[in-house]
Amino acid sequence: MNSQCYSVAMDLGVCQLRNFSISFLSSLLGTETSSVRLDNSSSGASVVAIDNKIEQAMDLVKSHLMYAVREEVEVLKEQIKELIERNSQLEQENNLLKTLASPEQLAQFQAQVQSGSSALSTQGVQQSAVPAQLSAQTSGPLA
Repeated sequence: MNSQCYSVAMDLGVCQLRNFSISFLSSLLGTETSSVRLDNSSSGASVVAIDNKIEQAMDLVKSHLMYAVREEVEVLKEQIKELIERNSQLEQENNLLKTLASPEQLAQFQAQVQSGSSALSTQGVQQSAVPAQLSAQTSGPLA
């Protein structure tokens, strides 16, 4: 490889892809990579044929990479969609809990947020107390 391949990050990738393609093609042809890359005694026709095969191999690698990238993009889009839905549900739940919480609970929560206190045991007690209060508030008197 020459230093020109490193002028831009994309060029580096292209040079690496070209070297991979040369190695891959060489293994298919049963020749050594160095002889494919550095053989100056070859006739012009064989060099053109090798260049064409390299080009075809690079195109094949490029199409496989593009396919893999497209698949990954689709997976990531689906994950983003699911996360957006989950975030929306959590925001709705948070708003509901805020409306049902007493002013004392909200003040206590704000104090904890401001002080940066995030002891797991304290949170666990508060989280288990909120659903109990919700069920008591929503069930109301039975008689």
